[in-house]
Amino acid sequence: MMEKLQDAMEKYVDSPSRLPREFFTRDGITVAKELLGKILVHETELGTIRGIITEVESYMGEEDKGSHTYGGRRTERTEPMYHIGGTSYVYLIYGMYSCMNIACMTDGIPQAVLLRSVVPADEISEKRMQELRLRPINVRQQKKGKEPYTLDKLPASIEKHLADGPGKMCIAMDITRADNDIDMIGSESFYVTEGMEVKAEQIKAGKRIGIDYAEEAADYLWRFYL
Repeated sequence: MMEKLQDAMEKYVDSPSRLPREFFTRDGITVAKELLGKILVHETELGTIRGIITEVESYMGEEDKGSHTYGGRRTERTEPMYHIGGTSYVYLIYGMYSCMNIACMTDGIPQAVLLRSVVPADEISEKRMQELRLRPINVRQQKKGKEPYTLDKLPASIEKHLADGPGKMCIAMDITRADNDIDMIGSESFYVTEGMEVKAEQIKAGKRIGIDYAEEAADYLWRFYL
């Protein structure tokens, strides 16, 4: 799939058009589906990293039992979800892994899209993602007294699963809590651009992952992927 997506992306990478505010000020299901194939861009210490969005989940606000804002929970943590569409919402799970969302709709309506997976949009992005994924793994290697991995000798976990999960995606794109509550429409370092064309028949739907507590909402088919 990665090769196919990268081939389709070639004509967009050199002159991408950024997504406007109007793209995000719509309901979270519409935005989620249309984010598939778009490019998430993050300027990092290693340089620009571009990832083609391939999997997302919709969280539909105060009536969605799977959402952080269910029942009107408006806290310091969830505040970015209440901000205008195009605002980043980055939170920690297990106290150590970041998860990246983009708020939808307008101020006061806390819908958002969780970005679950990307693939590199170009070779340099792929190398930078690999380097970032290697860092925590090599820390563990060092603690065990083992040789560190290199870009020429990657562990299978990176070769097969570079950025296919919200935590791995954030590591690969160097997204942290420092990137929380950013207006991605005006940001020069964190934003989304146009990408490949995705047709409706290419989009698959399934249950959201990791929300078994959400009763009937756990069965909603609000996870969308290519």
